[in-house]
Amino acid sequence: MSRTVLVADDSPSVRRMIVLTLRGAGYAAIEAENGQEALDVATTHSVDAVITDQNMPRLDGLGFARAFRARPEGRGVPIVFLSTESDPALREQARAAGAIGWMVKPFDQAKLLDVMRRVVG
Repeated sequence: MSRTVLVADDSPSVRRMIVLTLRGAGYAAIEAENGQEALDVATTHSVDAVITDQNMPRLDGLGFARAFRARPEGRGVPIVFLSTESDPALREQARAAGAIGWMVKPFDQAKLLDVMRRVVG
């Protein structure tokens, strides 16, 4: 049974690249184009992990992580940020919101898959 990863990014091209990378490695992937859509999807579908951008319309990555962690279905689901942001203070806020990792764009496909294997198998 494949693991399901929710991919939240407002850039269609980045989101597509992440999804293709994950599916090529045998993961199932569900897409969301902003934090609010990601929250809606994550609370109506069973997901094993989340990869989220920080800067998105409607609800940013931090807002998504905080809201998702506050819900029963969000407890224990690994959240990894994949963002152009590299500010240490923002990374710390993400950790406090429940993120277990932070990767900076542009991302390396092999590194992304290594992170996914470590967090969900």
